[in-house]
Amino acid sequence: MIQIPQIPIVEFADIIVAWLRSNAQWFFEPIKKFLDVIVSGLSEGLIAIPPFIFILIMLLITVYITKKIGGLSIFVFLGLLLIHNLGYWEGTMLTLSLILTASMISIIIGVPLGIWMSRSIVVQNVVTPILDFMQTMPAFVYLIPAVSFFGIGMVPGVIASVIFSMPPVVRLTNLGIRQVSTELIEAADAFGSTPKQKLFKVQLPMAKTTIMAGVNQTIMLALSMVVIASMIGADGLGVEVFRAVTRNEAGQGFASGLAIVILAIILDRITQSLNIKRK
Repeated sequence: MIQIPQIPIVEFADIIVAWLRSNAQWFFEPIKKFLDVIVSGLSEGLIAIPPFIFILIMLLITVYITKKIGGLSIFVFLGLLLIHNLGYWEGTMLTLSLILTASMISIIIGVPLGIWMSRSIVVQNVVTPILDFMQTMPAFVYLIPAVSFFGIGMVPGVIASVIFSMPPVVRLTNLGIRQVSTELIEAADAFGSTPKQKLFKVQLPMAKTTIMAGVNQTIMLALSMVVIASMIGADGLGVEVFRAVTRNEAGQGFASGLAIVILAIILDRITQSLNIKRK
């Protein structure tokens, strides 16, 4: 029987990670410090706001976005009150800071990348397999290089969340722009629009619904990384869930999980409401 040599993927990956860990700290260290400042500043700022003031601000934001006093506004008010009552307020603020940081980085990188993909079939063909890899690779695998390059704490949690949550906003930005009617594009060209004018005044406004759907999915995926990121030292509600699992505390796990569910519903409904045209 012919013995086929095993492809040394494991050894190859270990060599690359070890080399980067030894020779690329000049690249990773500034990123770590920059993200640490952002996450720390955001979390400290959110925690500094008195809970009832924060709840009132969120209530006013929800009413302004939805143009309704009932429905989602009531849920936001009661849901945040319940989180505070359960004693998970600080954990919720830490989780929110991680989600907001990861989501903003994903959007800032993802939307321009999606626009670039929509303008070049070559870029689309190169980036699409990378996005497939990012979405299908088990989320736990991202924790290994994140810890290797950035240590433990909130920063590697943010990095892992960005990698895991970025693909939807890239894909849907590309899709939304490509779905803009060719008649509209031809009309813009006929009126002498520059590529920049065509992008910002025709393509992006027409693709807004699809892009916002991608933003919504990115935020939800970032939130889904909360518990996984807690395994590498990311503070927040994920720590409470992970601790409850390791100690087999069903009640504690349910309560902390409920806080995550409430936060997820609030973020999901608010981002969806931004996508609804109101008179």
